[in-house]
This record gives sequence, C-alpha cells and structure tokens, in this order.
Amino acid sequence: MSIEAPGSLELRLRRLGPGDEQACQTLEQLCRPHGWDLQQWNQELEDAQHCVLGIQRGPDLLAVASSWLILDELHIQLVLVHPVHRRTGLGRWLLTQLIQRGLARGASGATLEVAASNTAALALYGSLGFRTSGRRRGYYRDGQDALIQWCQLGPTS
Repeated sequence: MSIEAPGSLELRLRRLGPGDEQACQTLEQLCRPHGWDLQQWNQELEDAQHCVLGIQRGPDLLAVASSWLILDELHIQLVLVHPVHRRTGLGRWLLTQLIQRGLARGASGATLEVAASNTAALALYGSLGFRTSGRRRGYYRDGQDALIQWCQLGPTS
C-alpha cells in the first residue's frame, strides 16, 4: 500500500523482515535513547508471529510499528516515528494497519504501554479508542511509569 505525499516521493507501507534490522535500529536511536540492539531487532523481524510494519519514502525508513497476537489480544510493542515526521499521521496510519491486521487474525482487543509523560502518544492512542487500564511504576530505564492502555476492537471500536 502506498500514498502520494504532496511535493515529495511516494510513501510506502510494507511489512519489514530480516535485512531491515539496521534501518529499524537507526530510526529507534533517533526516537528513544535506550532501544533495542541489532540482535533484538533481528529476533523481532525474523519471528513470523510478529507483525512489523514500516513506512518508507524512497530508501528512508520514516516510521515503524510492531505487534503480535496472543490468543485474541493484539499486543502493540512499539510505534516509532522519525522526529521530523511526527504529527503528520504516520503513527496513526501504522496503528490503524496493525489493528486491521489483528482483527483479520481474530483480535478482540489491543493493548500497549506508553510513558506516562508522553502526551502526544496518549492523545493519539486516545483518539483511536485506547484507555488507561493500569500503571507500571518505574517501568522504563529512566524511572518513568508506563500506562497500560487497552482498546476493545471490533464493531464497538
């Protein structure tokens, strides 16, 4: 799937796989300082049970998101958008695609964790129907709490 971005190269959504770990890690280093290493990215991209989607413009990876299905729960592991391209709809596009793919595989709900201070992400998730259902104190390496977000999927979402 692709869309035409005004005044630029076409954006392309694709499922990422082995061979994309360096681009994913490079993007992650721009987005969060203590992310996955190359081995973790390699494991994520090789696992057929995980869905890792990326948005590219030409050779550049602008955004990536990952999820996996446990029974009927879609677990969204991460959403990364290049800092220059935030607030442009790329994160929403990725999340929508992950949710659609989860629904097609039988998901009835989706869950994720987000830093309590990440107001932009909380606003995005809230606009998609996610609500806070719990808190993990000191969850992140920097000591921040994580909010557990949950969204019911299907006809009522």
